[in-house]
Amino acid sequence: MNEYSKRVNKSAGQTVRRFGLSMAAAFALCATVTHGQGLLLDRPVRPAMKPAAVEYLYPAQIALPAGKPTTVALHFRIAPGRHINSHTPSEEGLIPTVFSIPDGSGVRLDGAIYPPGKQFTLPVDPTTQLSVYTDEFIVRARIVASAGNHLVEARLRYQACDTNSCSPPRTITATIDVTGN
Repeated sequence: MNEYSKRVNKSAGQTVRRFGLSMAAAFALCATVTHGQGLLLDRPVRPAMKPAAVEYLYPAQIALPAGKPTTVALHFRIAPGRHINSHTPSEEGLIPTVFSIPDGSGVRLDGAIYPPGKQFTLPVDPTTQLSVYTDEFIVRARIVASAGNHLVEARLRYQACDTNSCSPPRTITATIDVTGN
């Protein structure tokens, strides 16, 4: 074997050794990452966003005479430990609870009757009385539907609070299948 062949074989051997070491390092890294992922899977999954403080309960379907205003009771639930400002908050600057139906849905909101708020006193300021909803509440919506079947994406805008702080205003969707007969 000549000198050139010896150098090429020696260089090839070093390359193979470097490749082998690189592969071993890559395998060790993959094993560590995989092991770490396994540890993450053992933890409870936390949602990316907090669940809504208010949930639409029912009705999911409504049949009513087409073209005639009809009052429908819409039921909502507020998460335990939370409250939302009533439709008529007691202080200026507080966000009222408002129910709406988007234009073009085949159903028109002719008016809404909101329940009276309950008086709530903040522990940090006993002199302030707020008008809020807690637990479950009902909005009595007077709606008019055109003839046919309409999947309505109604909305409830509110601001939820606990005894320490308030969240930014939020809007939830109340999906209702409305049939105008």
